Amino acid sequence: MRQRTLFKMTPLVLFVLSLLVCTTSASSRPRHVLFIVADDLGYNDLGYMNNAMLTPNIDTLALTGTRMSQAYVMPLCSPSRSAWMTGYMPYHTGLQHSVIQECQPVGLPLNLTTLPERLKKMGYRTHMAGKWHLGFCNWAYTPRFRGFDSFVGYYVGMEQYFSHMREFRSSSNGLDFRYNEMPYPEKKGDYSTHVFGDRAVQVVKEHNLSEPLFLYLPFQAVHWPLEVPAKYENMYKHVSNIPRRKYSGMVSAMDEAVGNVTAALRERGMLDETVIFFTTDNGGYPVYAGNNWPLRGAKTTLWEGGTRGLAFVNGPGVKKGGTYPGLFHAADWYPTILGAVGATAEPGIDGINQWDYIRNNSGPYPRQDMVYQVDSMSRHGAYRFGDFKLIVGSPGKLNDWYPVPTFEHGTGFAEYITERYLESLMATEANRSHMIQYRLFNIREDPQERVDLSTVYPDILRELLTRYKKYAATEVPANFPPNEKRADPKHFSGVWSPGWC
Repeated sequence: MRQRTLFKMTPLVLFVLSLLVCTTSASSRPRHVLFIVADDLGYNDLGYMNNAMLTPNIDTLALTGTRMSQAYVMPLCSPSRSAWMTGYMPYHTGLQHSVIQECQPVGLPLNLTTLPERLKKMGYRTHMAGKWHLGFCNWAYTPRFRGFDSFVGYYVGMEQYFSHMREFRSSSNGLDFRYNEMPYPEKKGDYSTHVFGDRAVQVVKEHNLSEPLFLYLPFQAVHWPLEVPAKYENMYKHVSNIPRRKYSGMVSAMDEAVGNVTAALRERGMLDETVIFFTTDNGGYPVYAGNNWPLRGAKTTLWEGGTRGLAFVNGPGVKKGGTYPGLFHAADWYPTILGAVGATAEPGIDGINQWDYIRNNSGPYPRQDMVYQVDSMSRHGAYRFGDFKLIVGSPGKLNDWYPVPTFEHGTGFAEYITERYLESLMATEANRSHMIQYRLFNIREDPQERVDLSTVYPDILRELLTRYKKYAATEVPANFPPNEKRADPKHFSGVWSPGWC
């Protein structure tokens, strides 16, 4: 009988095996990052949540990746964007109150390191196409000075989708569209969703494959005004409510752009090396046809409808299918994206690296509590510990459960956006919401926030309030200065421009 030969684990063999293990581990780690943001997207406004919405490209990414069932954002644009760009909660950066207005001399604090700045130090090429909304009164606040190699997009919170104009107090219009630092009037008449999607495709096609890529794609869609090419609106001819029909078309136009970008990644052989992160910046706004059903509230509020967003991760190393139930805050994107590419965030930030938990879709989940908001200027805030959520002060002005709008009316927005319409949807209790000091909800059992438990569990209320106050004591005063007349685009040849602070 042949004698078995024993394999001897010599030091040389061990060294070679360790190299193989390291190579295998590195090859499973994504080299490229695509970070997609939808603006004002409702919780009920993608196809995988609502089959009335036609979003096959985004649905495929979500359903073949890992969906996040408790991904939280801030109630408004600028605070959310500041959180994922830096890893800090907005109440620690002074950006917790409202959004950065186009005439305010303020921006994302310059002493904070941004995500693209960190990635550039790792050799990444960094590109952005879309909405900034983190300040522009000084060039130092703008994207190319905050870590991006290239920028195509706009600085302020909203603009017209085709003309790319933004009004200044209804007295004068200004162009807000740039290619790097230069105004970009050549794109007047081109739909912004197409412009940003096409620019992202161009970046992918021209990328040097020897370098890693970070592509930040914060769409203007689906923020108002409700503007969309007819071909997309016609996909929803059966929808009688005209604003909802337009809004739905805007969502589908964004989906097509996402499909074009992923197709370009596939054609370049990059898709299998790209991790794709998707989130919204806040909840949908029913005033402009966004829908968060069955969640309560909307954009601008501390209800789940204003703060729980649609989000998912897809890419190499990410478990296919399923839902990640762990608590995840907008500030967690910064360390989590760094974790995905093998880097570690600096100590002291508020965000938590959840990459390994998300990609394996397993616990124990690292975030046990979360601050929704601390805003002493508005005298309100919210805090989550385990299953329980505490709301301090008024949660906002849109306090009901808003169904998908179905009633018919004319094309004029004035008819749609009326106090009478909002009041018809609001419950009597909700209209008195500002009179209630504290609310307590069990979000696991009652995600729709229908049953206030503050008088049922006074001990839990006191415990959460104690914890909340400890966080609130660390609040940095909100940096919310008055508007500056020098920002008027008439001083800059009709273009919204830096140079006035």
